[in-house]
Amino acid sequence: MTSLPPSAEDSVGIVEQRTARLFEGDHPLVLASGAVVPEVDVAYETYGTLSPSRDNAIFICHALTGDAHAAGRHRDDDHRPGWWDTMIGPGKPIDTDRYFVIADNLLGGCQGTTGPASTDPTTGRPYGLDFPLLQIADFVTVHRALLDRLGVDHLLSVVGGSMGGMQALQWALSFPEQVDSAVIIAASSRLNAQNIAFSAVARESIMRDPGFAGGRYLESGTSPDTGLSIARMMAHITYQSEAGMEEKFGRRYQFGEDARRGFGVDFAVESYLDHQGRVFLSRFDALSYLYLTRVMDYFDPFAEGDAAAALAAVGSPCLVLSFDTDWRFDTSHSRAIVRELERQRVPVSFREIRSPWGHDSFLLTIDDYHRTVTAFLRRVAYERAVRDRAVPDRAGEGNTR
Repeated sequence: MTSLPPSAEDSVGIVEQRTARLFEGDHPLVLASGAVVPEVDVAYETYGTLSPSRDNAIFICHALTGDAHAAGRHRDDDHRPGWWDTMIGPGKPIDTDRYFVIADNLLGGCQGTTGPASTDPTTGRPYGLDFPLLQIADFVTVHRALLDRLGVDHLLSVVGGSMGGMQALQWALSFPEQVDSAVIIAASSRLNAQNIAFSAVARESIMRDPGFAGGRYLESGTSPDTGLSIARMMAHITYQSEAGMEEKFGRRYQFGEDARRGFGVDFAVESYLDHQGRVFLSRFDALSYLYLTRVMDYFDPFAEGDAAAALAAVGSPCLVLSFDTDWRFDTSHSRAIVRELERQRVPVSFREIRSPWGHDSFLLTIDDYHRTVTAFLRRVAYERAVRDRAVPDRAGEGNTR
Protein backbone atom coordinates (compact mmCIF):
# COMPACT_ATOMS: atom_id res chain seq x y z
CA MET A 1 0.00 0.00 0.00
CA THR A 2 2.86 2.41 0.57
CA SER A 3 4.25 4.65 -2.10
CA LEU A 4 6.97 3.15 -4.27
CA PRO A 5 9.76 5.08 -6.04
CA PRO A 6 8.62 5.93 -9.56
CA SER A 7 10.41 4.32 -12.46
CA ALA A 8 11.62 6.29 -15.45
CA GLU A 9 8.78 4.85 -17.52
CA ASP A 10 5.99 6.24 -15.34
CA SER A 11 7.51 9.64 -14.59
CA VAL A 12 6.91 12.89 -16.45
CA GLY A 13 10.70 13.29 -16.37
CA ILE A 14 12.52 16.61 -16.08
CA VAL A 15 10.11 19.51 -15.67
CA GLU A 16 10.49 23.27 -15.61
CA GLN A 17 8.84 25.67 -13.20
CA ARG A 18 7.68 28.94 -14.71
CA THR A 19 6.42 32.20 -13.24
CA ALA A 20 3.68 34.42 -14.65
CA ARG A 21 2.66 37.90 -13.52
CA LEU A 22 -1.13 37.73 -13.63
CA PHE A 23 -2.15 40.98 -11.94
CA GLU A 24 -0.45 44.39 -11.99
CA GLY A 25 -0.86 48.07 -12.83
CA ASP A 26 -4.41 48.92 -13.82
CA HIS A 27 -5.44 45.30 -13.24
CA PRO A 28 -4.64 44.47 -9.61
CA LEU A 29 -6.07 41.47 -7.83
CA VAL A 30 -9.26 42.34 -5.98
CA LEU A 31 -9.92 39.80 -3.26
CA ALA A 32 -13.30 38.50 -2.14
CA SER A 33 -12.99 40.79 0.90
CA GLY A 34 -12.53 43.83 -1.33
CA ALA A 35 -8.86 44.21 -0.39
CA VAL A 36 -6.41 44.75 -3.24
CA VAL A 37 -3.07 43.13 -4.01
CA PRO A 38 -1.32 45.35 -6.61
CA GLU A 39 0.90 42.68 -8.18
CA VAL A 40 0.64 38.90 -8.22
CA ASP A 41 3.25 36.51 -9.57
CA VAL A 42 2.35 32.83 -9.77
CA ALA A 43 4.72 29.86 -10.03
CA TYR A 44 3.37 26.94 -12.07
CA GLU A 45 4.25 23.76 -13.91
CA THR A 46 2.51 21.84 -16.68
CA TYR A 47 2.73 18.18 -17.72
CA GLY A 48 1.45 16.39 -20.80
CA THR A 49 0.12 17.97 -23.99
CA LEU A 50 -2.93 20.15 -24.48
CA SER A 51 -5.18 18.58 -27.13
CA PRO A 52 -5.99 20.54 -30.32
CA SER A 53 -9.53 21.00 -29.04
CA ARG A 54 -8.21 22.10 -25.61
CA ASP A 55 -10.56 19.72 -23.84
CA ASN A 56 -8.17 17.54 -21.80
CA ALA A 57 -6.91 19.96 -19.14
CA ILE A 58 -6.85 18.99 -15.45
CA PHE A 59 -5.98 21.51 -12.75
CA ILE A 60 -4.20 20.34 -9.58
CA CYS A 61 -4.87 22.24 -6.34
CA HIS A 62 -2.28 21.65 -3.64
CA ALA A 63 -2.67 21.24 0.11
CA LEU A 64 -1.41 23.49 2.89
CA THR A 65 2.35 23.17 2.37
CA GLY A 66 2.42 21.96 -1.24
CA ASP A 67 3.68 23.90 -4.22
CA ALA A 68 3.69 24.00 -8.01
CA HIS A 69 6.10 21.06 -8.26
CA ALA A 70 3.53 18.28 -8.33
CA ALA A 71 5.31 15.72 -10.53
CA GLY A 72 8.62 14.86 -12.14
CA ARG A 73 12.03 16.23 -11.23
CA HIS A 74 13.75 19.54 -11.80
CA ARG A 75 17.16 17.95 -12.46
CA ASP A 76 18.59 14.53 -13.28
CA ASP A 77 20.19 14.37 -9.84
CA ASP A 78 17.02 15.49 -8.05
CA HIS A 79 16.14 12.57 -5.78
CA ARG A 80 12.89 14.09 -4.59
CA PRO A 81 10.06 14.03 -7.16
CA GLY A 82 7.04 16.31 -7.10
CA TRP A 83 4.72 15.97 -4.12
CA TRP A 84 2.03 14.08 -6.13
CA ASP A 85 4.29 12.07 -8.38
CA THR A 86 2.42 8.98 -7.20
CA MET A 87 -0.72 10.31 -8.89
CA ILE A 88 0.52 12.22 -11.96
CA GLY A 89 2.39 10.68 -14.89
CA PRO A 90 2.13 8.26 -17.81
CA GLY A 91 -0.28 5.46 -16.93
CA LYS A 92 -1.07 6.91 -13.50
CA PRO A 93 -4.55 8.07 -12.44
CA ILE A 94 -3.89 11.57 -13.77
CA ASP A 95 -2.39 10.18 -16.94
CA THR A 96 -0.13 12.64 -18.75
CA ASP A 97 -0.44 10.55 -21.92
CA ARG A 98 -4.13 11.54 -21.91
CA TYR A 99 -4.40 14.80 -20.00
CA PHE A 100 -2.74 18.20 -19.91
CA VAL A 101 -2.04 18.87 -16.24
CA ILE A 102 -1.55 22.27 -14.63
CA ALA A 103 -0.27 22.84 -11.09
CA ASP A 104 0.51 26.16 -9.43
CA ASN A 105 1.66 27.55 -6.08
CA LEU A 106 -1.12 29.17 -4.07
CA LEU A 107 -1.65 32.86 -3.55
CA GLY A 108 -0.23 33.54 -0.10
CA GLY A 109 2.38 30.84 -0.58
CA CYS A 110 6.14 31.16 -0.37
CA GLN A 111 7.44 29.06 -3.23
CA GLY A 112 7.24 31.36 -6.22
CA THR A 113 3.81 32.92 -5.77
CA THR A 114 3.07 36.28 -4.15
CA GLY A 115 2.43 36.02 -0.42
CA PRO A 116 3.05 37.84 2.87
CA ALA A 117 6.83 37.40 2.55
CA SER A 118 6.80 39.16 -0.85
CA THR A 119 7.70 42.80 -1.33
CA ASP A 120 4.80 45.23 -1.21
CA PRO A 121 5.34 47.43 -4.30
CA THR A 122 3.71 50.37 -2.57
CA THR A 123 6.21 50.39 0.33
CA GLY A 124 9.24 48.48 -0.91
CA ARG A 125 9.11 46.36 2.26
CA PRO A 126 7.91 42.79 2.82
CA TYR A 127 4.16 42.72 3.41
CA GLY A 128 4.37 40.85 6.69
CA LEU A 129 1.05 41.03 8.53
CA ASP A 130 -0.07 43.87 6.26
CA PHE A 131 -0.84 41.26 3.61
CA PRO A 132 -4.65 40.93 3.47
CA LEU A 133 -6.42 37.86 4.81
CA LEU A 134 -7.40 35.40 2.12
CA GLN A 135 -10.31 33.12 1.29
CA ILE A 136 -10.46 29.87 -0.68
CA ALA A 137 -12.33 31.84 -3.34
CA ASP A 138 -9.24 34.04 -3.82
CA PHE A 139 -7.15 30.98 -4.64
CA VAL A 140 -9.66 30.03 -7.32
CA THR A 141 -9.59 33.56 -8.76
CA VAL A 142 -5.84 33.29 -9.25
CA HIS A 143 -6.06 29.72 -10.62
CA ARG A 144 -8.56 30.94 -13.22
CA ALA A 145 -6.33 33.86 -14.17
CA LEU A 146 -3.52 31.39 -14.82
CA LEU A 147 -5.83 29.35 -17.04
CA ASP A 148 -6.58 32.49 -19.04
CA ARG A 149 -2.86 33.13 -19.46
CA LEU A 150 -2.37 29.57 -20.72
CA GLY A 151 -5.27 29.89 -23.16
CA VAL A 152 -7.37 27.22 -21.45
CA ASP A 153 -11.00 28.18 -20.86
CA HIS A 154 -12.39 24.83 -19.71
CA LEU A 155 -11.26 21.98 -17.47
CA LEU A 156 -11.94 18.29 -17.74
CA SER A 157 -11.47 18.20 -13.98
CA VAL A 158 -10.17 20.11 -10.99
CA VAL A 159 -8.50 17.80 -8.47
CA GLY A 160 -7.18 18.30 -4.95
CA GLY A 161 -6.56 16.67 -1.60
CA SER A 162 -6.99 18.21 1.86
CA MET A 163 -6.98 22.01 1.38
CA GLY A 164 -6.64 21.27 -2.33
CA GLY A 165 -9.99 19.49 -2.13
CA MET A 166 -11.50 22.64 -0.62
CA GLN A 167 -10.32 24.59 -3.67
CA ALA A 168 -11.73 21.97 -6.04
CA LEU A 169 -15.08 22.17 -4.27
CA GLN A 170 -15.11 25.98 -4.31
CA TRP A 171 -14.26 26.06 -8.00
CA ALA A 172 -17.04 23.61 -8.87
CA LEU A 173 -19.59 25.55 -6.84
CA SER A 174 -18.60 29.01 -8.04
CA PHE A 175 -17.80 28.33 -11.70
CA PRO A 176 -19.50 25.05 -12.63
CA GLU A 177 -19.65 25.99 -16.30
CA GLN A 178 -15.83 25.88 -16.40
CA VAL A 179 -15.33 22.38 -15.01
CA ASP A 180 -16.59 19.04 -16.29
CA SER A 181 -15.92 17.44 -12.90
CA ALA A 182 -14.28 17.81 -9.51
CA VAL A 183 -12.29 15.29 -7.45
CA ILE A 184 -12.37 16.16 -3.74
CA ILE A 185 -10.07 14.00 -1.61
CA ALA A 186 -9.72 13.89 2.19
CA ALA A 187 -11.20 17.37 2.50
CA SER A 188 -13.73 19.32 4.53
CA SER A 189 -16.35 21.93 3.75
CA ARG A 190 -16.44 23.23 7.32
CA LEU A 191 -13.74 22.68 9.92
CA ASN A 192 -14.83 21.46 13.32
CA ALA A 193 -13.60 22.89 16.63
CA GLN A 194 -10.82 20.31 16.93
CA ASN A 195 -9.34 21.22 13.55
CA ILE A 196 -9.54 24.93 14.28
CA ALA A 197 -7.86 24.27 17.62
CA PHE A 198 -4.92 22.45 16.03
CA SER A 199 -4.30 25.37 13.68
CA ALA A 200 -4.71 27.90 16.49
CA VAL A 201 -1.98 26.24 18.55
CA ALA A 202 0.30 26.05 15.50
CA ARG A 203 -0.13 29.77 14.83
CA GLU A 204 0.44 30.65 18.46
CA SER A 205 3.68 28.67 18.52
CA ILE A 206 4.90 30.81 15.62
CA MET A 207 3.67 34.18 16.82
CA ARG A 208 4.95 33.69 20.38
CA ASP A 209 8.43 32.87 19.14
CA PRO A 210 10.59 35.96 19.88
CA GLY A 211 12.05 35.62 16.40
CA PHE A 212 8.65 36.39 14.88
CA ALA A 213 9.23 40.07 15.68
CA GLY A 214 5.61 41.05 15.21
CA GLY A 215 5.67 39.63 11.67
CA ARG A 216 8.65 41.80 10.64
CA TYR A 217 11.31 39.11 11.00
CA LEU A 218 12.33 39.43 7.36
CA GLU A 219 13.44 42.98 8.09
CA SER A 220 14.82 42.38 11.57
CA GLY A 221 17.08 39.51 10.51
CA THR A 222 15.43 37.09 12.93
CA SER A 223 13.30 34.02 12.25
CA PRO A 224 10.66 32.13 14.27
CA ASP A 225 12.35 28.82 13.57
CA THR A 226 11.42 27.22 16.87
CA GLY A 227 7.74 28.10 16.56
CA LEU A 228 7.48 27.04 12.92
CA SER A 229 9.22 23.72 13.50
CA ILE A 230 6.94 22.94 16.46
CA ALA A 231 3.89 23.81 14.34
CA ARG A 232 5.09 21.39 11.68
CA MET A 233 5.83 18.64 14.20
CA MET A 234 2.33 18.87 15.62
CA ALA A 235 0.77 18.90 12.16
CA HIS A 236 2.64 15.73 11.22
CA ILE A 237 1.09 13.93 14.17
CA THR A 238 -2.39 14.79 12.86
CA TYR A 239 -1.53 13.57 9.36
CA GLN A 240 -0.69 10.07 10.63
CA SER A 241 -2.95 7.40 12.07
CA GLU A 242 -2.29 5.67 15.37
CA ALA A 243 -1.86 2.34 13.61
CA GLY A 244 0.46 3.85 11.02
CA MET A 245 2.69 5.47 13.63
CA GLU A 246 2.77 2.27 15.64
CA GLU A 247 3.87 0.31 12.58
CA LYS A 248 6.54 2.85 11.63
CA PHE A 249 7.95 3.60 15.06
CA GLY A 250 6.33 1.71 17.92
CA ARG A 251 8.32 2.38 21.10
CA ARG A 252 11.67 1.84 19.41
CA TYR A 253 14.61 3.80 20.70
CA GLN A 254 16.54 5.93 18.26
CA PHE A 255 20.00 5.04 19.55
CA GLY A 256 20.31 1.32 20.14
CA GLU A 257 18.30 -0.90 22.44
CA ASP A 258 18.63 1.12 25.63
CA ALA A 259 16.97 4.38 26.55
CA ARG A 260 19.09 7.44 27.25
CA ARG A 261 16.62 8.56 29.91
CA GLY A 262 16.63 12.29 29.25
CA PHE A 263 14.53 15.08 27.75
CA GLY A 264 16.17 15.03 24.33
CA VAL A 265 15.38 12.80 21.38
CA ASP A 266 15.25 9.22 22.62
CA PHE A 267 12.42 7.45 20.77
CA ALA A 268 12.37 6.91 17.00
CA VAL A 269 9.13 8.86 16.66
CA GLU A 270 10.77 11.84 18.38
CA SER A 271 13.62 11.73 15.88
CA TYR A 272 11.14 11.62 12.99
CA LEU A 273 9.24 14.66 14.25
CA ASP A 274 12.44 16.57 14.96
CA HIS A 275 13.64 15.88 11.42
CA GLN A 276 10.35 16.96 9.87
CA GLY A 277 10.40 20.19 11.86
CA ARG A 278 13.97 21.05 10.86
CA VAL A 279 13.58 20.18 7.18
CA PHE A 280 10.45 22.30 6.96
CA LEU A 281 12.41 25.44 7.87
CA SER A 282 14.35 25.27 4.61
CA ARG A 283 11.28 25.30 2.39
CA PHE A 284 8.42 27.15 4.05
CA ASP A 285 7.77 30.60 5.46
CA ALA A 286 6.11 31.19 8.84
CA LEU A 287 3.85 33.97 7.54
CA SER A 288 2.49 31.74 4.77
CA TYR A 289 1.76 29.10 7.41
CA LEU A 290 -0.30 31.63 9.38
CA TYR A 291 -2.26 32.85 6.39
CA LEU A 292 -2.99 29.51 4.77
CA THR A 293 -4.11 27.79 7.95
CA ARG A 294 -6.45 30.69 8.68
CA VAL A 295 -8.04 30.36 5.24
CA MET A 296 -9.19 26.86 6.12
CA ASP A 297 -10.74 27.97 9.41
CA TYR A 298 -13.21 30.30 7.68
CA PHE A 299 -14.10 28.05 4.75
CA ASP A 300 -17.84 27.32 4.73
CA PRO A 301 -19.12 27.21 1.12
CA PHE A 302 -22.49 25.69 1.99
CA ALA A 303 -23.39 28.46 4.43
CA GLU A 304 -25.88 29.63 1.82
CA GLY A 305 -28.44 26.89 1.28
CA ASP A 306 -28.45 27.00 -2.54
CA ALA A 307 -24.65 26.98 -2.94
CA ALA A 308 -24.72 23.93 -5.22
CA ALA A 309 -27.73 24.89 -7.31
CA ALA A 310 -25.69 26.17 -10.27
CA LEU A 311 -23.50 23.05 -10.22
CA ALA A 312 -26.62 20.89 -10.24
CA ALA A 313 -27.97 22.78 -13.24
CA VAL A 314 -24.77 22.18 -15.20
CA GLY A 315 -24.64 18.53 -14.12
CA SER A 316 -20.90 18.22 -13.63
CA PRO A 317 -20.18 15.14 -11.50
CA CYS A 318 -18.08 15.16 -8.34
CA LEU A 319 -16.01 12.36 -6.83
CA VAL A 320 -15.57 12.60 -3.05
CA LEU A 321 -13.07 10.29 -1.35
CA SER A 322 -12.07 9.74 2.27
CA PHE A 323 -9.75 7.35 4.12
CA ASP A 324 -10.95 5.22 7.00
CA THR A 325 -8.03 6.07 9.34
CA ASP A 326 -7.92 9.79 8.59
CA TRP A 327 -8.85 11.53 11.83
CA ARG A 328 -7.80 15.02 10.77
CA PHE A 329 -10.59 15.15 8.16
CA ASP A 330 -12.42 11.95 8.95
CA THR A 331 -15.08 10.42 6.74
CA SER A 332 -17.84 12.48 8.37
CA HIS A 333 -16.36 15.57 6.66
CA SER A 334 -16.62 13.92 3.25
CA ARG A 335 -20.11 12.63 3.94
CA ALA A 336 -21.20 16.17 4.84
CA ILE A 337 -20.00 17.36 1.43
CA VAL A 338 -21.82 14.48 -0.27
CA ARG A 339 -25.07 15.24 1.58
CA GLU A 340 -25.00 18.88 0.53
CA LEU A 341 -24.31 18.00 -3.09
CA GLU A 342 -26.99 15.32 -3.15
CA ARG A 343 -29.50 17.71 -1.59
CA GLN A 344 -29.13 19.92 -4.66
CA ARG A 345 -29.17 16.85 -6.96
CA VAL A 346 -25.55 17.19 -8.03
CA PRO A 347 -24.29 13.88 -9.48
CA VAL A 348 -21.81 12.72 -6.86
CA SER A 349 -19.89 9.52 -6.21
CA PHE A 350 -18.45 8.74 -2.80
CA ARG A 351 -16.06 6.12 -1.53
CA GLU A 352 -14.23 5.55 1.74
CA ILE A 353 -10.85 3.95 1.03
CA ARG A 354 -9.23 1.55 3.46
CA SER A 355 -5.72 2.62 4.39
CA PRO A 356 -3.62 2.43 7.55
CA TRP A 357 -1.82 5.70 6.84
CA GLY A 358 -4.27 8.38 7.98
CA HIS A 359 -4.66 11.76 6.30
CA ASP A 360 -1.40 11.39 4.36
CA SER A 361 -2.98 8.51 2.44
CA PHE A 362 -4.01 10.90 -0.33
CA LEU A 363 -0.31 11.28 -1.21
CA LEU A 364 0.40 7.55 -1.41
CA THR A 365 -0.02 4.71 -3.88
CA ILE A 366 -3.08 2.76 -2.71
CA ASP A 367 -4.60 0.49 -5.33
CA ASP A 368 -8.30 1.07 -4.61
CA TYR A 369 -7.76 4.81 -4.37
CA HIS A 370 -5.88 5.05 -7.65
CA ARG A 371 -8.30 2.75 -9.48
CA THR A 372 -11.23 4.87 -8.33
CA VAL A 373 -9.69 8.14 -9.52
CA THR A 374 -8.58 6.55 -12.81
CA ALA A 375 -12.06 5.19 -13.60
CA PHE A 376 -13.80 8.44 -12.68
CA LEU A 377 -11.57 10.65 -14.84
CA ARG A 378 -11.76 8.30 -17.82
CA ARG A 379 -15.54 8.18 -17.54
CA VAL A 380 -15.70 11.98 -17.45
CA ALA A 381 -13.42 12.18 -20.50
CA TYR A 382 -15.55 9.63 -22.34
CA GLU A 383 -18.78 11.45 -21.57
CA ARG A 384 -17.20 14.73 -22.64
CA ALA A 385 -16.19 13.13 -25.94
CA VAL A 386 -19.72 11.74 -26.45
CA ARG A 387 -21.21 15.14 -25.71
CA ASP A 388 -18.87 16.72 -28.25
CA ARG A 389 -19.65 13.86 -30.67
CA ALA A 390 -16.00 12.89 -30.86
CA VAL A 391 -16.84 9.21 -30.27
CA PRO A 392 -19.95 7.05 -30.78
CA ASP A 393 -22.40 6.98 -27.88
CA ARG A 394 -21.96 3.42 -26.66
CA ALA A 395 -23.09 3.02 -23.09
CA GLY A 396 -20.31 2.14 -20.69
CA GLU A 397 -17.55 2.22 -23.32
CA GLY A 398 -14.34 3.72 -21.98
CA ASN A 399 -15.44 3.35 -18.38
CA THR A 400 -12.62 1.02 -17.38
CA ARG A 401 -10.17 1.26 -20.26
